[in-house]
Amino acid sequence: QVQLVESGGGLVQPGGSLNLSCAASGTIFSISTMGWYRQAPGKQRDLVATITNSGSTKYADSVKGRFTISRDNSKNTVYLQMASLKPEDTANYYCNLHQQRSILSRAMDYWGQGTQVTVSS
Repeated sequence: QVQLVESGGGLVQPGGSLNLSCAASGTIFSISTMGWYRQAPGKQRDLVATITNSGSTKYADSVKGRFTISRDNSKNTVYLQMASLKPEDTANYYCNLHQQRSILSRAMDYWGQGTQVTVSS
């Protein structure tokens, strides 16, 4: 059983910064990607950023240059540093773990409960 616990959301003014973290517990395989997705009211859940266990990263175009994803494999924790926040960054942010036991195994996805980020003056 895998659990993801997020923390760090809140209210911030435009131009401000906020850091999110997500700790995974349970059985974590070496073939894994952790990441952040966000969902605003009435919209679909979209990718924000992901990072593989080897450190390769991917970002949505809308956050490139403003957000930084990092990962501590020893703690099974992923971080999202958000800077220069805009009102359009307001959403519920979800942590994701995508992993598989081996390259021949089926991949599994796990989600956190979500943490609200509100950017407003």
